Amino acid sequence: MNKINYQKELDRVIASNQRQGIVPRLLLHVCCAPCSSYCLEYLSRYFDITVYYYNPNISIKKEYEYRLSEEKRFISLKEFSRPVALTESEYRPEDFFAAVKGLEREPEGGLRCRACFRLRLEATAKKARELGFDCFTTTLTISPLKDAALLNELGAQAGEKYGVPWLCSDFKKREGYKRSIELSREFDLYRQNYCGCVFSRSER
Repeated sequence: MNKINYQKELDRVIASNQRQGIVPRLLLHVCCAPCSSYCLEYLSRYFDITVYYYNPNISIKKEYEYRLSEEKRFISLKEFSRPVALTESEYRPEDFFAAVKGLEREPEGGLRCRACFRLRLEATAKKARELGFDCFTTTLTISPLKDAALLNELGAQAGEKYGVPWLCSDFKKREGYKRSIELSREFDLYRQNYCGCVFSRSER
């Protein structure tokens, strides 16, 4: 089976939009400021973006709020090709624990993470439908530790479920991850060493 190049798929979508003179409204699920940095810099050239901060996997409220404050700070300081808005969800860690019930002993990167990704992507798709966005995606594919194929599979499923087009991505391509590190240094962004859940925190 041929491996899908999600960056090239995204290139095709962008090229099609540009030929038609379209600037779609994109709801971008964001996990943290460092991961969003390159994604926003890149995507704001082609989309009208609203950041959606929905991360019930972050089990410590202080950590959740700090990551959110860093996201807001970055958006306020960085000059983008188009203005970037932000909407945040209610802090509901119980959503995460319900989604991963029975998977507590799974290794990092296994079925528990898959359930967590599905939870956040479905919430983003649902919010995109509620707010009338043209498409949605996530910054999660920028991480070298995340499976882009899995995220794109789950994102497409969520989009089909809620009737909103999924924008495929693999933001680590074309040195996207490297650029995110550069931007993190430039804006002195807080770079956490775990995804946010109690399970990844204990492993770190």
